[in-house]
Amino acid sequence: MVSSLPHPTTSAGRDGLAALLARPAKAVVALDFDGTLAEIVPDPERARAHPGAVEALAALAPQVASIAVVTGRPAGVAVRYGGFAGVPGLEHLVVLGHYGAERWDAVTGTVQAAAPHPGVAAVRAELPGFLDRAGAWPGVWIEEKGRAVAVHTRRALDPERAFEALKGPLGDLATHHGLVLEPGRMVLELRPPGMDKGVALAEYVREVGAGSVLYAGDDLGDLPAFAAVEKLRSDGTPGLLVCSGSTEVPELTDRADLAVQGPPEVVAFLTALADTVRGA
Repeated sequence: MVSSLPHPTTSAGRDGLAALLARPAKAVVALDFDGTLAEIVPDPERARAHPGAVEALAALAPQVASIAVVTGRPAGVAVRYGGFAGVPGLEHLVVLGHYGAERWDAVTGTVQAAAPHPGVAAVRAELPGFLDRAGAWPGVWIEEKGRAVAVHTRRALDPERAFEALKGPLGDLATHHGLVLEPGRMVLELRPPGMDKGVALAEYVREVGAGSVLYAGDDLGDLPAFAAVEKLRSDGTPGLLVCSGSTEVPELTDRADLAVQGPPEVVAFLTALADTVRGA
């Protein structure tokens, strides 16, 4: 059955996969949402989990310690767009939203959240006028994310030029209000410091007492989670890093143990992993 799985290209990745298959009940399988479980779309509000994703997760979840969806979205939004609530088999699923500042778990169906950072409200109020002063970039728009604010350039006439032109000024604005700027795939997010997927993932892995960890992501915001898995590996916890392939983010592909081509292949990988674990 193992032959049905893609083979990691690194020795660390092969060790991580072997550890997961040897003791799946001690494994945490963690995944980004947008670009990993859901296709990247021009309007983030229209993103939905790829067909087959929930079925694959429901097949895998009972076999492992936990499945964690780690996302910059509000936890409730990711649950709604993913279709995760009330699904038989997903009792072992949690959503770490806003980079871990919010947490939804399938057992209770509730969201737990920390207090919001005051700088986000200040940026939210200032950003529309700030962008007007920054220059004419038709198609650039603001996404309200509750505990963060994002500026998207994908719809601009020249997305990459708008992205590069706004990165510096938005970085200064974030610093002024005690926030940090996180670049992504044609998106610039302003959010509180200390919130990243690496912190969220490392804390959750420690909480669960995982014996191994798999993380799959597609964007620059997933690099801290990759770094967290690399640190866990250096401390003796095997791990596997999967890149949901994108030519826009070669930094992630270069550090991955295994690269697959977007959400359809992520779903195929999760399905094969569930089948392999069940047949072991």
